[in-house]
Amino acid sequence: MRVIAGTARSMPLRTLKGMDIRPTTDRTKETLFNIIQFRIPGCRFLDLFSGTGAIGIEALSRGASKAFFVERDRKHQNLIKENLDYTKLGDRAVLRGGDVLQVLPRLESEEPFDIIFMDPPFGKSLEKDALKIISDSTLLADGGLVIIEAAPDTDFSYISDYGFEIENQRVYTKSSHLFLRRKG
Repeated sequence: MRVIAGTARSMPLRTLKGMDIRPTTDRTKETLFNIIQFRIPGCRFLDLFSGTGAIGIEALSRGASKAFFVERDRKHQNLIKENLDYTKLGDRAVLRGGDVLQVLPRLESEEPFDIIFMDPPFGKSLEKDALKIISDSTLLADGGLVIIEAAPDTDFSYISDYGFEIENQRVYTKSSHLFLRRKG
């Protein structure tokens, strides 16, 4: 796993062995960032269920002004810190430890985010719970984008009820990306 483009291009990122983490593949990450590349420079990026921090680090490397990382697991928090230190992108990063569903409401005191990315554990409906919090908050900037990485068969029939519409969707072999914007 590596940073694909930008100031930290080709730098390898550390990950943990085992199935605790399911990092986004380089190919999937490259497709994701090709889709949002023009939204990244100067944006405020929120990486939920951060794991290794690879997605937020990629955003920083490509010119995001600030990235917030939210991760519950302490081993993964330490891994994110190591990856931020190694890539020298930590000066524009904020790491918040804790459960995403508890940390999200506390982030409302920050400026809104232009892009909110989440990659929760598959099959637990955490994306639905997080999206509900986002829909009832001021976390997403006007014109902002929410991106959800999920299993390809995840049910998103509730999206419209939460005030969002699908802007784009990509389905890969083992995952999918859903790009959402507020209705209206």
